[in-house]
Amino acid sequence: MTRILFICHGNICRSTMAQFVMEDLVRRAGREDEFVIDSAATSSEELGNPPHHGTVAKLRAEGVPVGRHRARRMRREEYDSWDHIVYMDAENARGLGRILGGDPDGKVSRLLDWTARPRDVADPWYTGDFDATYRDVRAGCEALLAAL
Repeated sequence: MTRILFICHGNICRSTMAQFVMEDLVRRAGREDEFVIDSAATSSEELGNPPHHGTVAKLRAEGVPVGRHRARRMRREEYDSWDHIVYMDAENARGLGRILGGDPDGKVSRLLDWTARPRDVADPWYTGDFDATYRDVRAGCEALLAAL
């Protein structure tokens, strides 16, 4: 069983989008029994909130099922529970550094580093561009799944 935790700042936009996209990809590939997929935040700003309406609308428009989710913050003691901890941008990397205090097993990676075009996934909370975020998240999840 491969365990993947997607990380972003608030756990209502990008990491939640990645969680649902990856769940959909593994389901379509007939590999859902091989994975546990979840998402979390580096901050506590959105704790308990559902996915952002822009994320929900974009996923529904793309035919990606949106599951039940409430924002939560990653905890240091979770580190050993995950095989891959996949973040969206440099700010998330700093937040993970504060939470985890290091990555001794090399589990932490940036989502688009799995692709041929490594870069940050822009936060649609600020850009308002859920289409661009979806394209990046989809590309990253497809590359990650192919690697696994």
